[in-house]
Amino acid sequence: MFKITALPTEEVRALQAGGPDAYGAAPERAVSKGAGNPCRHCLQNIPEGAEMLILAHRPFLESHPYAETGPIFLCAKPCHRYEGDGMPEILTTSPDYLIKGYGEDDRIVYGTGAITPTDQIGAAVRDIFARADVAYIHVRSARNNCYQARVDRA
Repeated sequence: MFKITALPTEEVRALQAGGPDAYGAAPERAVSKGAGNPCRHCLQNIPEGAEMLILAHRPFLESHPYAETGPIFLCAKPCHRYEGDGMPEILTTSPDYLIKGYGEDDRIVYGTGAITPTDQIGAAVRDIFARADVAYIHVRSARNNCYQARVDRA
C-alpha cells in the first residue's frame, strides 16, 4: 500500500503569501492555461484563467548533490491539500512519468528510476517499495523532470 503526498499546507500558504522559494525569490504570478499547470498542493490542474504561482522548489530539507531544484506551479489562492486514496488528477494527464526511489539519507537509490507509463505507476511503486532501502518515491515529469508529488508507504 502507498499514498500520494502533496506539498504541506503550511509551506504552500507561506508561498501563497509571497514567501521565498528555494532560491530565496518571491514566487512569480501568472495566469493558468489549464492543462499543463498542475498545482502541487491540491494535485489538480489549475483552472484555465485562474491566477497561479511559478516558483523554484526543492523537495528536500537540505542542499546536497541529489537535492534537485526545479519549477513548480501552485494555485495562487488557497486550495485544499490532496488527501485522496487513488491517483490524483495531475498523475493521470501525461502518458508517462519519471519515478525514483530515495533512501532515508535523501539520496537516489540506484536502480529505481524509470520512465513509467501512467497506467503502470501503481505496480512500479509497489516494486520499488519491495526494496528495504527505499524510504519514499518522487514522481516527476518524464518530459521536463518537474517534481509532481511524493509517494509514501501507507
